[in-house]
This record gives sequence, structure tokens and C-alpha cells, in this order.
Amino acid sequence: MALEDAKTQIDHAFTRDDLKGASFENAFAGATSFLRRRYTKDLRNVDIAITGVPFDQAVTNRTGTRFGPRAIREASSLQPYDKPYGWDYNVLDDFAIADYGDLAFDYAKTSEFPETLKSHIAGILAQDTATVTLGGDHYITLPILEAYAEKYGPLSLLQFDAHTDTWADDDMERIDHGTFLYKAVKLGLVDPARSVQVGIRTDNPDTMGFNIIDAREMHRIGPEAVALKICEILKDYPTYLTFDIDCLDPAYAPGTGTPVWGGPSSADIAVILRNIAGIELMGGDVVEVSPPFDASGITAVAGAHVATEILSLWGWTRKV
Repeated sequence: MALEDAKTQIDHAFTRDDLKGASFENAFAGATSFLRRRYTKDLRNVDIAITGVPFDQAVTNRTGTRFGPRAIREASSLQPYDKPYGWDYNVLDDFAIADYGDLAFDYAKTSEFPETLKSHIAGILAQDTATVTLGGDHYITLPILEAYAEKYGPLSLLQFDAHTDTWADDDMERIDHGTFLYKAVKLGLVDPARSVQVGIRTDNPDTMGFNIIDAREMHRIGPEAVALKICEILKDYPTYLTFDIDCLDPAYAPGTGTPVWGGPSSADIAVILRNIAGIELMGGDVVEVSPPFDASGITAVAGAHVATEILSLWGWTRKV
């Protein structure tokens, strides 16, 4: 850490000159952006855009994830001093990363939200910039997948979750975080045969053809074997990664809307995410962080680390 720099750096969310590199601003001070990246709507020469989607009107249990993007950004202020641990390169040094801010939408016109979000993501992708999205409830992944599929075609999906989110729902007008993936399959946005769901521990007999590594198997075979199995399924297919924070056991992520016991630890997930380096990652999101249910902030800390790992995974196959 450059202690001398900490004396002078402040509000890097607005004042930093370079989109690359560390930030030594005091963790407890200044305006917060994700990893102290600069807020900007100018995506020229930007490799990855971080964007927040503070939407939680599709939940089946308790709301609160609308505060997720803000909490994840704040938690990330502990990280931008050093390269992400366990990687042999620093994504913050090698790639231009910007905080694109949050999605603007009319909270009272929920029916308009899906198209608003899809257009938001499509606008970023049109500038050849990838996205890492901070949610928000898990429904947000459906409009994001629509935007990605329009640009790249049907994708493989790597989903970390306690729930499959494939409960049958043929009403495409319904906005529901528990059925979004059923619709994604029906719309041809993802290919289940070359996708994998990790951490599942709720019953849903119709798997829709997804490969599933459930929580029990995770505990039995260990994180290294889980990572190997993920890579064998995904191969070099273009992949989107969605991480529902309730994949983690509630002991490690209590601040979420639909917690389920028996999940993996944050240490397990750290090993898995680092061991799948080499997958052809196109973008990703972290969803279902609900700060009102976690006064300690550890759920947001987990979310911030997962988002940073997604950045590192994206950069791994693109670094020089």
C-alpha cells in the first residue's frame, strides 16, 4: 500500500485520471464507486463497465436488494489497494474499468422495467464494453441475457444459486425472480445442455436439461473437483456468469431474501472461481444482496469479492 498516496487521494470515484491501476484512498473516506473506479458515461476505450440495478420488485419473499448496489460498492472500498488475491495478474492494472452508475427506471411502472434494463445493457455492449452488474433481485438477469443473446447468440450459463429458478411460468409478462431462467430457456437465450447450476439445494423436479452440481455434491467432492467439472461442461463456449448470493450458506451471507441452509462457504466459492480461470466469460452479475438483513455487512463484502472475481475471470482470457 502506498501510504504516501493515501494522504492525498480522495473521491477517486470522480477525481482519478486513469481508468487503470490501484487506488490508495482511505477505505473509510470519500465517495464510493466500485473498486474506486471512476464514474463515467463515456465508454470510449473502456473494457468493462460496472453498473448497478437497484430493483427488487420481483421477489417472492423479502425485499431489500434495491440497496445491494450501494452496499457492494461501499464494501469494495476494502479491495482496490492490491491485485485480487490468488491471481497472477491484476485486472485493475491491465484493463480499463469504469463505474457506469445505476440504471434509471420508473419504480411505479414495473411493466416497463424489463425493456428499460435490456436497452441499458445493450447500449453498453454496443460500445464493445462488457458488463458486470450489481443487483438487485435475480429477475434482472433475464433482460441482461436478452441483451447478451442479441449480440452473441445463445450462451452457456454458469449459475451459482440455492434455487434453480426454472419453475414453470409461461406468462412472459410476469416479472418473477424464481422463473426467469425458465423463460430464458424458452426464449432460446441460454443452452441448458452446455450450462451448469452450482449450489442448488431446493427441490424442482424439472431441470430443463441443465447440468446441476447441487450443494450435497459440492460438499462431497470438494471445490477443486467442482471447478474441474464446471470447466468440463462449459468448455470454450461463450458463457455468462450469474451469482445469486444465496448460493452461499446463510452463515456467510445472511443478508439475502430467500436464504437456504446447507450451502458452501465463501472459502469454497473463492477456490472454485479462481480454479475456473480460462472459461470464455462474456459478462456477469451478482444479485440478491439485501443489506437490511445484515447489519454486519458481510454479505456485501462477499458480493464485492465475487464481482471482483468475475472481473478477473473475464480478463484472464484477454490479458496480454
